[in-house]
Amino acid sequence: MIVAANFKSNLTREATTTYLATLEESVDGEGVFVFPPSTALQSHSGRVTLGTQNAYPAQNGAFTGEIALDQLDEFGIKTILIGHSERREILGESDEMLKSKFEFFATKGFKIIYCIGESLALRESGFEAVKEHLTHQLSFIDASYKDLIIAYEPIWAIGSGLIPSLEQIKQTHSSLRSLSDAPLLYGGSVKEENIADIVSIYGVDGVLVGGASLDARVFSNLCRIAKNINKES
Repeated sequence: MIVAANFKSNLTREATTTYLATLEESVDGEGVFVFPPSTALQSHSGRVTLGTQNAYPAQNGAFTGEIALDQLDEFGIKTILIGHSERREILGESDEMLKSKFEFFATKGFKIIYCIGESLALRESGFEAVKEHLTHQLSFIDASYKDLIIAYEPIWAIGSGLIPSLEQIKQTHSSLRSLSDAPLLYGGSVKEENIADIVSIYGVDGVLVGGASLDARVFSNLCRIAKNINKES
């Protein structure tokens, strides 16, 4: 079971260091990922894997405001989040840019969590439209890449408190399974009250957590719940 924390633009370096120490005391086993803001990236050894929320697909260079491979190598970072809807929607990252990032970091042997998801309008237009959209998003990358994890995050559920029905999540993950053998995460308003139901769904291999991950104790509990679930058949 995979449980990943995306801090987005939250927590400082000092707070992240304290967070990691707290998390290491409570997590049991592997499959726990933490993605802090770039200013809080640091060398870390333990059961928790530290990753970057973003990076430019280059060793280094004239890319103002970006971090590149040299900066990640300094801290031994080999895990990256690519394609999050906030980077697509707010920062205008195109499928072509995400493809470039994926291909670059795949050649460098990174573990990649690749995010896909649909708008509420698309979801309301029917599942076939959702399936076509998600298939299109995945068509830009190598879905057979050995170190790929796919995170399905319906855009309308991220930070909104809304969430698809359990049947909708199951249907979507089942459809995605026909496109890739990579582990499939669900993301979007995951919290203590619903994580057990979500990770119990056949086809859900873990979760990508936003706001509920910012408190180390809460996130530790999410990890505990997720890793003690007996999956449905």
